[in-house]
Amino acid sequence: MFAAQGAYDRVITIFSPEGRLYQVEYAVEAVKRGAAVVGLACKSCCVLAAEERPPSKLLDENFTWKIFKIDDHIGVAIAGFGPDARLLVDQARIYAQSNKLMYDEPIDVEVLVKRIADIKQMYTQHAGVRPFGVALLFGGVDRYGARLFVTLPGGDYWCYKATSVGMGSEAAVEYLEANYKPDLTTDEAVGMVVKALVKASGGKSEDRRFKLAVIPVETKQFRILTDGEVSEYLKKA
Repeated sequence: MFAAQGAYDRVITIFSPEGRLYQVEYAVEAVKRGAAVVGLACKSCCVLAAEERPPSKLLDENFTWKIFKIDDHIGVAIAGFGPDARLLVDQARIYAQSNKLMYDEPIDVEVLVKRIADIKQMYTQHAGVRPFGVALLFGGVDRYGARLFVTLPGGDYWCYKATSVGMGSEAAVEYLEANYKPDLTTDEAVGMVVKALVKASGGKSEDRRFKLAVIPVETKQFRILTDGEVSEYLKKA
């Protein structure tokens, strides 16, 4: 049995007798071991938040690798293997700009997410490659309002009102399920996301570094909150 599993384990293009792709499952485990990210979409805005764990105290505090701007109206938070995310973030930016040049309008959030999910799916069915070990939490505002999507290593994507992925995400999701309301104000939405992220980090915010980004429905402009603004929300939380 061990030898048989080992064979399916090595090749991404072969299903096990149980219908499993072990390499995809391992990629999902890489996501679960990454620091948590949280997202929320409501009538007033979309909010993205991430816990960053700098490898050194000497790292520039303005350098971020968990939340990225894709376009003026779209951002993304990542959980999992950072280098894999960097490639997909660059591809997402190209898609967003190409859509603007071709159609003279900003790309819809779901259209962008589906294209990135298609890339992920393609890397589950070709020999000589491996799945992307990262989950992307896309948030943005388009003609449909504030929207939140998650893409997983297998190429599937889902639309959420609020969710979390990464280490400790179960506690964050439990908190969001109990407290989410669609008519939250921007201030309430940011406060709720901060509390969910603190839950995911084990209830501790000391010596932790959190990054937050907001895309208001009114302005459709992605903005990363300053450290001072984040500190104020952490005090309330």
